[in-house]
Amino acid sequence: MGKNKIEIYDTTLRDGAQAEGISFSSTDKMRIARRLDEMGFDYIEGGNPGSNPKDIEFFKQAKKVRWRCAKITAFGSTRRPKIKPAQDKNLNTALRSGVPVITIFGKSSPLHVRDVLKTNLEENLEMIASSVEYLKKKGREVIYDAEHFFDGYKEDPDYALKTLEAAQSSGASVLVLCETNGGTLPHEVADIISDVRERFDLPLGIHTHNDSGVALANTIVAVRMGIVHVQGTINGYGERCGNADLCTIIPTLSLKMGYETLGKKVSRIQELSLFVSELANVVPDNRQPYVGSSAFAHKGGMHVDAVRKNPKTFEHVEPHYVGNRRRILISELSGGGSVASKAREFNIDIEKNSSEMQKVLRNLKKLEHEGYQFEAADASFKLFIRRIKGERRKFFRLEGFHVSVEKWQQNRDTSQLISEATIKLSVKGKREHTASEGDGPINAMDNALRKALVKFYPTLAEMHLSDFRVRVLDAKEGTAAKVRVLITSRDAKDTWNTIGVSENIIEASWQALVDSIEYKLLKDGVK
Repeated sequence: MGKNKIEIYDTTLRDGAQAEGISFSSTDKMRIARRLDEMGFDYIEGGNPGSNPKDIEFFKQAKKVRWRCAKITAFGSTRRPKIKPAQDKNLNTALRSGVPVITIFGKSSPLHVRDVLKTNLEENLEMIASSVEYLKKKGREVIYDAEHFFDGYKEDPDYALKTLEAAQSSGASVLVLCETNGGTLPHEVADIISDVRERFDLPLGIHTHNDSGVALANTIVAVRMGIVHVQGTINGYGERCGNADLCTIIPTLSLKMGYETLGKKVSRIQELSLFVSELANVVPDNRQPYVGSSAFAHKGGMHVDAVRKNPKTFEHVEPHYVGNRRRILISELSGGGSVASKAREFNIDIEKNSSEMQKVLRNLKKLEHEGYQFEAADASFKLFIRRIKGERRKFFRLEGFHVSVEKWQQNRDTSQLISEATIKLSVKGKREHTASEGDGPINAMDNALRKALVKFYPTLAEMHLSDFRVRVLDAKEGTAAKVRVLITSRDAKDTWNTIGVSENIIEASWQALVDSIEYKLLKDGVK
């Protein structure tokens, strides 16, 4: 390992999958593993090969792949108390997975030894040593995860260090200090690692959780203290408050601290973040550092002016270094310069001081007063500018639609809710009349609209709605209040947002749906 090289160990497929609301299929896990391997990750932890059918299938498939960079890793615990390693089911299942690396965790805390393992401190040390030795003699690289190490050290430092000695003396290649509870603060991490480094020559690793909001800070402190092996998950997915987020850690180590991680492929970190969030079926966090859509977004006034003159005034790294892009947000605070800059992003020319720009600004302020918010809906803003300039392309004409929701009581305990939409359109001189059901009225309307259009515009089959948000704009009006609907749509390459505003949620949704489809066709160059 080079002097400035940090090993990146991904545990998204195991620790990340423990997050509430996330469940990866074995196919999902293989797709993520392949992408991580392409990116140059050093270790990919596939899970516990004996814990569930999905992990069993993953390791079965992983054996058939020739991995380019990554070492596929199985995860498990030390042997159980009072048995030999050769008799331990979990250790032998990890060996049968056929992977070159096995990560085992052991207890660092006397509290856990007594209350969880229900054994004594000496037996725990023997469990660690014999398990590592057994796997090492079977020809495996062994990474030792010292679970609850920081809590254990604060409880009994001498014993916590003895657990590391047991793993080192038995052949572990890396000793990973795990901040499992997420409650240790950065200054404590620094002090404890300083003591560990004085006593051990073996490479040290760090594994942190975010329960105190300092998983990233603890990881950065650990690297500054000499840690060379970093564990985490994509987007920080994980149990409770999550794990250290590799999508933040990797750019920070590479771009701000000068360490070697993924080389030039750091520039694909946003792409990786979105890919994993799609498979996890989790809406991306717009404010996520480096990779969030708002990470390089600037809203109006002095900030926009400063960024246009010199981006370094409000950007700590260049967006393209992480695969992101600068965004100038448009609102009623925007001047002609901001709007012109934003329009240029879409290859639309409009002069800052032109009469056309004045018309844009007047209409923009009027729409913002009505409840539109284009800073969150770039696609609708692009269409808005084109309409003002008289360049809007009408891909279809609505004749009418009908949306219904019916509830049928099947028996005393169960009922069926049916949403259906019927739409009449004129497309390229032809009349289309279609109907479709959906999970709700908006989904039904979206299905019916694309069903009518896809025969004329086949690329619409590639897109789908990934998020739907509604906000009541004036709660004091009660059910007569205006609502703002924001729709996020995706295809294989892009994500875009569109907006609609009305007193009627169906009408507001229709506006956003139409903009979404028009934007898709426009960006695809459909004639």
